Amino acid sequence: MEQAKAKFAIGQIVRHKLFHYRGVVVDADPSFQGSPEWYEHMACSQPPKDRPWYHVLVNDADYETYVAERNLDLDGSGQPINHPAVEMFFDELHEGVYRCQRHIN
Repeated sequence: MEQAKAKFAIGQIVRHKLFHYRGVVVDADPSFQGSPEWYEHMACSQPPKDRPWYHVLVNDADYETYVAERNLDLDGSGQPINHPAVEMFFDELHEGVYRCQRHIN
């Protein structure tokens, strides 16, 4: 089986199609990596497990979500994400994308 290429990159700001929240991608999995129990309880729309899933910091919240690619769109607002962990992952927002400029010596 061929792995699907991720549509969104780390640092991109996305919007959930169903719940309309905004967030920033902090990690991506090539396929669903959660438990069967989590999928049955949380993934109500039953998105495909063999497509990319994303870890997203939710705007104006203090939690992260795990979202199937088919439920996300790119957010073109250019507005920053208000989340307490953004600074743990990124240094700056540049042209609507978060970037990490840290250099390890």
